[in-house]
Amino acid sequence: MMICLTGCGTLFTGTTQSVQINSVPSGASIQVNGIDRGQTPMPVTLKKGSTGQMVTLSKDGYEKNSFVPQTCFNGIALLNTIFPLPWIIDACTGAMYKYDPDSYNIQLNKYASGR
Repeated sequence: MMICLTGCGTLFTGTTQSVQINSVPSGASIQVNGIDRGQTPMPVTLKKGSTGQMVTLSKDGYEKNSFVPQTCFNGIALLNTIFPLPWIIDACTGAMYKYDPDSYNIQLNKYASGR
């Protein structure tokens, strides 16, 4: 009965995913959708969905770097083919998607001289 009330993606892989954020140089502040999350290098928990969340890295003396981690279809959601309700649940919770890649190495650029 539980499987009928939740999608396979939600049940087996959840609605969030840990994504490793690294920067060169390290020690950059990490913001996700404008909320401080810590400093690189560190794993950050992101909500799954068809579009990723905005990640911004900043460090004194360097230009800010913003990016949206890529999402793709989560193959585990194919187990929903028997019932339509699980498809709807996984689509609404974002669990039918996953972050891929699940690790990012971001190069921060120094401000140009004279700034």
